[in-house]
Amino acid sequence: MKGPVYLDHNATTPLRSEVRERLLAELDALGGNPSSVHSAGRRARAVVDAARARVAAALGVAEQECVFTSGGTEANNLALFGALRRHAPPAGLVTSAIEHSSVLEPAAQLEQEGFAVCRIAPDREGRLAAQAVLEAAADPACRLVSIMAANNEVGSTAPLGVIGAGLRAATGGHRPLLHTDASQALGRLPVDLAGWGVDLASFSAHKIGGPLGVGLLVRRRGAPLAPLLAGGGQEAGLRAGTENAPALSAAALAVELAVNDLDTYRERVGKQTAALWALLAEAVPGTRLLGPAINAPDRLPNPLAVLLPGARRQLLVARLDLEGVAVSAGSACASGSIEPSHVLTAMGCTEDEARGALRISLGRETSPEQTRRAVDILRRTAAAPTPTQEARPQ
Repeated sequence: MKGPVYLDHNATTPLRSEVRERLLAELDALGGNPSSVHSAGRRARAVVDAARARVAAALGVAEQECVFTSGGTEANNLALFGALRRHAPPAGLVTSAIEHSSVLEPAAQLEQEGFAVCRIAPDREGRLAAQAVLEAAADPACRLVSIMAANNEVGSTAPLGVIGAGLRAATGGHRPLLHTDASQALGRLPVDLAGWGVDLASFSAHKIGGPLGVGLLVRRRGAPLAPLLAGGGQEAGLRAGTENAPALSAAALAVELAVNDLDTYRERVGKQTAALWALLAEAVPGTRLLGPAINAPDRLPNPLAVLLPGARRQLLVARLDLEGVAVSAGSACASGSIEPSHVLTAMGCTEDEARGALRISLGRETSPEQTRRAVDILRRTAAAPTPTQEARPQ
């Protein structure tokens, strides 16, 4: 029997073999609390410090700017709540309508607390206009701009360099902080935090072959931020809690590998994704690609958001799973929901379209044979009658 075909890398990626080996080795070697002063604690502290140094070098930032968290969600929450709650309402936030829920839900909570929130709508391909962001950020009440580097569903990328330059050029002494959720960008496009002009950037290890439960917030030196958690002085007082030294060491290796493999990944996976789209468009006539065109320079190399004619998203995902193919019905954090994708509705899709789209995302180990098999299964699955059609009298 043929093995499974995993095409949901934007939800999570399999643990890289090198990273697994590092994690297991550190789990065997370490047993102390990094905050303890005895030898076991000092060994664990040395591992945490080394992980921070390696991550900082890979991302081109200072070690003091790296704050380890439990994941991208916590990093986003720390950025939004930590930056905004230093101010009194109605201090403002500018974000987009296509952010991950770990940005949109904190934004909604801040709005309930009296903070002003402006959500910029994308165009029909999921792109954001830098000018619209800058015009909204010109409001003197604005204290934070949060724009994701790359969208997890349709793969569109944001003009962060233009936004950052525009914010830096603002006159009158008003310059809100710029945050980006770069969880989907790392390892898939060049991450240039200095060139983008960001003050805060969130990352997640499990998106790049690292362990689950490890995230990172890069905080530019001098960027004011209030902690979310109390109860310890870890992470320069910004993130209380005992550091998971083995997982941090493994995550640091995953970051290094993702940065080093970037060019190879983009070329190989980009070709695989284009080939998959060509095969699928031919095999299932009427299939629509949602988001930027497959050869657009401002898109991630690995995802396909597609709408198969007459398809019911949840049923398709279940049928594909039975055939051994793992795809997503939108954002992984919401894929169990029957609600339409907020990203697709913001792009102008109808609710039926937003409910019917599939997200297919390739990874570094996806093979041409796997993509061909996935297309064949998609063709047969899309052609199969739905339960309603099966019950309809002939």
